[in-house]
Parts: sequence; C-alpha cells; structure tokens
Amino acid sequence: MTSPQVPRSMPLRTASCRSDAGCMMRVALPWVVSMAALAACAAAMAQTPPPAPAPKPASCTSTEHRQFDFWIGRWAVFTPDGKQAGENRIDAIDDGCALHERWRGAGGFSGTSLNHWDKVALQWRQHWVDNQGGSLQLTGGWLGGSMVLSGSAPQKDKPGALLLHRITWTPLADGAVRQWWQRSLDDGKTWETAFDGRYVRVP
Repeated sequence: MTSPQVPRSMPLRTASCRSDAGCMMRVALPWVVSMAALAACAAAMAQTPPPAPAPKPASCTSTEHRQFDFWIGRWAVFTPDGKQAGENRIDAIDDGCALHERWRGAGGFSGTSLNHWDKVALQWRQHWVDNQGGSLQLTGGWLGGSMVLSGSAPQKDKPGALLLHRITWTPLADGAVRQWWQRSLDDGKTWETAFDGRYVRVP
C-alpha cells in the first residue's frame, strides 16, 4: 500500500510551523535573543567604572621627614621685650613632604618659605622669598634638640662679600618655639642676633 500523495501546491510544514512567517520567526528568535543579551552585557560593561587604582604608599614617613613637625601650626610671635613681631602660619603640604610658611610682620613685612627633607642630599632645605624682593636658601638639619639651618647671601654694601645666616628653631617644654636668627659679616668669626622670637600657638 503506497502513501497518499501530497499535492505539490501544498508545501510540507511541521505541526508547530503553520506559515512561512512563523517558520522564519522560529529560526530568527534565538539569534535575536542572543544579540539582545550581548548588547545588554556590553552596555552594563560600559556603564561599570573601572576599578580604582591601588593607593600609592606614603613616601615621606621617615623620622627625618617628621623632625620639623613641631613648627606646624598658627603662631603669634613675640620679641624678648614682649612686643608682637607678627604672625606665622606653617602648614604641612604635599602629603607631609613639605612645610609651607607664611609670615606676616606687624610692620607690613611678609614672606613665605618652602621647607623639606632632601632624601638624596640627606639634609633639610628652606627657600625663603619676601615682599621686599629678598630671598634666602638655607640647608641643615636636626642638631642637639633643635633644627639648625644656615646659608649665605651677598652683602649689599660689599661686592663679593657674603653675609652668613644661621637660624635655630627649638621646641620648648611649654609648647612654644624659639626662633633665633644670627648673622655674620666676617665669615663666621663673630655672630650677631638678627631676630629672636618666641612662638606662641594661636587657638
């Protein structure tokens, strides 16, 4: 017994595929779903921020970097006779790698300095600039319980001669700081006091 012949005008279809459009949809649907899933994944990845870089370890944490920290703060500065010479503010900057000084004198004189421990030269450095056009560069370090920095500058009235400077900062037991500035006109044979100030913290 032979199978009944299907008319040529009727294409073969499965029970679940009733039309050409339905068959095409059935084939295309998994591809559409896959592409939509990929697009959603790509969008999520684009919106997710990259992980933050790991923080760099602090580079100015040595004992030497902390030697001048006693100078940090806001200060009223007095001369030995009790008169206020001015105000000074010292801030730690650049993650504790430097100290920024801002001096305001009672008579209008002002200046600023940058101080830091040079880990290559193994010494402290200060670069001072004031509103009179003066500048001074000092180097030194911790000595006998004090920060002692020294340097030189040309003498104004003696071409070729140098004026030596030596400044000593000493932390005192009561929380104050003494700044003693000395100068020498004879290449260090004798020294005179240029400034002697007592720093008292301003609340």
